[in-house]
Amino acid sequence: MFTLTLMTNPSGAYLEGTLLDSLRNAWGGGDILWLAADQAAEFHVMKAPANLWDVWAELQTLGVDLVMQPAEGRRKKMLLADMDSTMICQECIDELAAKAGVGPRVADITARAMNGELDFEEALIERVGLLKDLPVSIIDKVLAERITYMPGGAVLLATMKANGAHAALVSGGFTAFTAKVSAHLGFDENRANTLIVENNKLTGDVGRPILGREAKINALNEISAKQGMTAQNVMAVGDGANDLGMLHLAGSGVALHAKPTVAAECDIRINHGDLTALLYLQGYTKDEFVTP
Repeated sequence: MFTLTLMTNPSGAYLEGTLLDSLRNAWGGGDILWLAADQAAEFHVMKAPANLWDVWAELQTLGVDLVMQPAEGRRKKMLLADMDSTMICQECIDELAAKAGVGPRVADITARAMNGELDFEEALIERVGLLKDLPVSIIDKVLAERITYMPGGAVLLATMKANGAHAALVSGGFTAFTAKVSAHLGFDENRANTLIVENNKLTGDVGRPILGREAKINALNEISAKQGMTAQNVMAVGDGANDLGMLHLAGSGVALHAKPTVAAECDIRINHGDLTALLYLQGYTKDEFVTP
């Protein structure tokens, strides 16, 4: 049995009941359960619809996300999340680069690396090199003035943790940022790369080994094993090419507002909803959300 979940952005389009009825009837689905009025609903089907992705494409034009998953085991015991453009709205290295006067150059490299066009580690080393001699005090300034949180993130963390889940932030970015973001949102732990500092300035280098795609896979395996669970119990979320390994390995791998080449490799794609969509995917109703 499969669960089909339909969701819109909480501040955007309405989810029409007539649309739900039409799809449920066409696909021989069960009763419709509204998870949030006008925003999210689900129903079960016995087999995967043959035209699922055609309908998915049509719904994208209406601002509606459609996800199909096995009905059993949807509620996860661990959240493994990327940081940049996932839990926060920015790419931290791009914001640092803007302060260093090399913003467009670094942003272009970042976009290409996240789209899978460049080797992640080589691209990171090149970008960090362009930050050489930037005062380390700029990091706190960027955190205070340029970093904003992705809508729904705090509720996602609070709700899953209230239901016994473990939460880990695993980023190809930097510990100077993950430490603050992790503490603010309530993650249990965080892993990232370390910017090397001398005389209160960035040296233009990063600590080794670099945390990239393989390190995120290792983090999933290590943390889940430490928590006494398997990858099947994990919901992973990310947006870039370096997230694909953990998204494929996790029981639920969510491509959130992801780069096109990344989304194309994932069955769970959230293009319109915010981070609370990850709760609806697990069958939580809005009434069950915990506000921190």
